[in-house]
Amino acid sequence: MIARNKISQVVLLAVLITSGTAVLALGGDPVSGLTLVAGEKRQRVEPINPQEPAEPKTTPRAGGQGTPRREENKRPPDPTQYSYEFTQPKFYIRHILIEHNAAGEGKVTFERLNESTPIVEPVELSIGALGRILGLWSELGFLDSHEDYQSEKQFPHLGTMRFHMENGERKRTAEFNWTNNKAAAALNKEYHRVADQAMFVFDMSIARENQPLNTPKLMEELESLLNNGGLSDPFQLVALLRDVSTDEHVPLIARNHAVRLLKRIEK
Repeated sequence: MIARNKISQVVLLAVLITSGTAVLALGGDPVSGLTLVAGEKRQRVEPINPQEPAEPKTTPRAGGQGTPRREENKRPPDPTQYSYEFTQPKFYIRHILIEHNAAGEGKVTFERLNESTPIVEPVELSIGALGRILGLWSELGFLDSHEDYQSEKQFPHLGTMRFHMENGERKRTAEFNWTNNKAAAALNKEYHRVADQAMFVFDMSIARENQPLNTPKLMEELESLLNNGGLSDPFQLVALLRDVSTDEHVPLIARNHAVRLLKRIEK
């Protein structure tokens, strides 16, 4: 009888395991919800509380590998001041003076023939222009140099150029009318570009307000400067040209010209 009962239990156990519809918990916890096979170690599956989401796993960072705290730049601003001056009393633009700091912020002053009142306008060099200009000053080693940039040949009819730099008590001025020093010649050309661009902006603003019929000629002058690389940074003129292209106070030919130049600059 006992043997028959054991055989019945074995058959029943096989049926339950095969069908997967029963849970065998020999001496186990009825709420564990885990099916066990004889001889295997029981494991308990903890129920999940939907109101308490599990915290995401985090991997601790090794010391010094975290994002460094951003520190404020406490370095004082560069106090160096730069200036460029051009003088030729017989030229239409007889005097130009550009003054700026190490950040490229300053002013440009220019005087025209037969005009007694100088025109003073703010100037802000673009990042590209400032980089070129400061690079040339650095190449000259201006404050530490005693080089005379004047060539043996004199060309006073072309005007006189002056470079000036000062940093605290240190200052230096160099003057020439022609130079064979490539860095000095390039620096002179960069400042001329700054002046020509500033004068165009001033002339265009006056023409739009008082003499709109002069705008077509100014647009032709601008295109000539653009063709000859005579602008410090053409991208600084994009906003102005967009305004001109939609300004109904100026002739249509000037507006169309502005559109064409915009396409060239922005392409």
